[in-house]
Amino acid sequence: MGYIQEFSIYLGKMTGMDSEYIKLTIITILIFLVFGIIKSIIKKIYSNLPVNDKKKFFRNRKIRIILTVISFILVFLLWGEKLSGLITFISLISAGLTIAIREIIFNFFAGMYININRPFEIEDRIEIDDVMGDVISKHALGFEILEIGKRVYGEQSTGRIIHIPNSYIFTKTLKNYTKVFKYIWDEIKVDVSLDADIRKTEEILYEIVFDNETLKEIPRKMEDAVDEAILEYRIYYNNLDPIIYMKIERSHIEMYIRYLVNPKKARDVQNEINMRIMEEYQKGNLQLYIND
Repeated sequence: MGYIQEFSIYLGKMTGMDSEYIKLTIITILIFLVFGIIKSIIKKIYSNLPVNDKKKFFRNRKIRIILTVISFILVFLLWGEKLSGLITFISLISAGLTIAIREIIFNFFAGMYININRPFEIEDRIEIDDVMGDVISKHALGFEILEIGKRVYGEQSTGRIIHIPNSYIFTKTLKNYTKVFKYIWDEIKVDVSLDADIRKTEEILYEIVFDNETLKEIPRKMEDAVDEAILEYRIYYNNLDPIIYMKIERSHIEMYIRYLVNPKKARDVQNEINMRIMEEYQKGNLQLYIND
């Protein structure tokens, strides 16, 4: 501590600043540095534990939050009565710095709102400010999502991690695909010839979708989820089973297979159903409309 005191006095003489503030600043930096090293050590230890990745992530996150809170408490106690003077000093520096600090404070309190009201959780699939992805991390000032492509690209991961300020929760529209239910409605359009046997085609399509292993238990699980949600949300569905709708066009018939699916498995299910449809077409059981 003596070396820090001497160095602070030296810097105070060089800069004309109060040596006491310089000393407190140095100690603050050391506190954050030490806790940063502790976090790194714990992260290294957890990475080698024989548990699954999900448990590793959440355990490490809890420890990181606890250590961060402790470090801030120590810094607050360290500055003590000097804190009010520091705030007065900062407020006199410049309007530009005040604006920057305002954004930090705004993001910090928005983070508190996110943790208290939980508009989304880690692993939720969300869309905000026209960016869509799975939430992979939440911090004091922002959160990160693993971006996925739009529907036309099958909502597959792009591999890009996007950092979003917490304040967006108040200024942008948030869409949560998995907050209340883990499933969304998805559709596959099948074009059929006008002279096709519609009843037979419908039976084959129903057989394909009901045979899908991923979709079999979803209506029952969704019904349970709706029962749990009705106390907090005005949500109801008349039908949760897969259903096929038909639309007549001038040159063909459009048949829409509508079903519930986990959004993270939607593309795999689409691929499996389309494979089955092509198999039935190649066997001559389906008369698909091919527009040349």
